[in-house]
Amino acid sequence: MIYELREYVAHDNSVQQLHDRFDTWTLPLFERHGLDVVGFWVDEQEPNRIVYLLQFANADAQKRAWEGFKGDADWKKAKADSEAAGPIVAKMTTRTLKPVPYWPSAPATNDEGWKLP
Repeated sequence: MIYELREYVAHDNSVQQLHDRFDTWTLPLFERHGLDVVGFWVDEQEPNRIVYLLQFANADAQKRAWEGFKGDADWKKAKADSEAAGPIVAKMTTRTLKPVPYWPSAPATNDEGWKLP
């Protein structure tokens, strides 16, 4: 299992538009394409920052899911429509996370060959 942590910072006065796009369009499309959301959060100190975590069986599943999502005509239309007055995302970062061997949910061995004691 791998995880992907994504952070979006909305332009000033655009955070509600970004929340609406996630709620109305992005989440249903994620489900359509096998993007399994673990959770969504906002940063208490920076409410324009939306953070969410996805999980995937492996890197190939991650790649296939994102390719399907990015190529979806409904996503392209939703993105274009939501940004008709200009971009709503100021910054986006993504990180792919792999488990460490000392965490209880880690497999007995992982891709790097680490073994639990």
